[in-house]
Amino acid sequence: MTTEPDRAIHDTEVGGPDGERTVFLHGLFGQGKNFTQAAKALTPELHSLLVDLPNHGRSGWTDSVDYVDVADAVAEHLRGGFAADGPVNVVGHSMGGKIAMVLALRHPDLVDRLVVVDISPVDTASGGGSGEFEHLLDSLARLDLDAVVRRADADRLLAEDIPDERVRGFLLQNLRSHGPDFRWQTNLSLLRAELATIGGFPELDATFDRPVLWLAGERSPYVRPEHDDTMRRLFPRTRLVTIKGAGHWVHSEQPEAFVSALRVFLTA
Repeated sequence: MTTEPDRAIHDTEVGGPDGERTVFLHGLFGQGKNFTQAAKALTPELHSLLVDLPNHGRSGWTDSVDYVDVADAVAEHLRGGFAADGPVNVVGHSMGGKIAMVLALRHPDLVDRLVVVDISPVDTASGGGSGEFEHLLDSLARLDLDAVVRRADADRLLAEDIPDERVRGFLLQNLRSHGPDFRWQTNLSLLRAELATIGGFPELDATFDRPVLWLAGERSPYVRPEHDDTMRRLFPRTRLVTIKGAGHWVHSEQPEAFVSALRVFLTA
């Protein structure tokens, strides 16, 4: 991964300094600000760091996607700031959950408690969502940005390919105006090319022997019974909790249940 390891990563802090220091890592298409509502709801119990992962939000772009490289870059970023005084809690959703797991396995001194949200440490490309992500990335890439004068134009042009208004709104947070023009903050071409890598998980000869909360959406395909052995081999102190009524985006579909689960686990 070719990037400046610290300056390339953008973050935002939420909450006062007396709360439990907790890092949030978003999923594909996301940004750190996706967790703003949860972080505010968990103030003052938590002092949160909302990270824009590489190729997303305000963070830098790279030439490839590699979970080990990204986790190492996040570790270096945390060591130089938010985790300089000792280990912190880490919460990761989807792609961010895989990065969080690799971070904990490679840099266990940095992580106190780990929360993995609706993803497993396995190749999830065949788990029912890969085709959806391909479709979304292709739809965004086809959007004619020269025809976009205002954000509502992009929403209208995407409506046929992406009929779900909520999903379009989530994706369009990545569209930014630069003078009279619009462009994507997210590195769409790289993410599309590396989608198989994003769906995978590296082979690591390590275990993380600290408490882990594994949150699964009841209606999501990404946490399955056959993933349990691998999860518990890498993270032997795992507790699995299923959030009723939630799909893959647990924190946005069931925000109260998500916040409640984090409050109980991270402040115990």
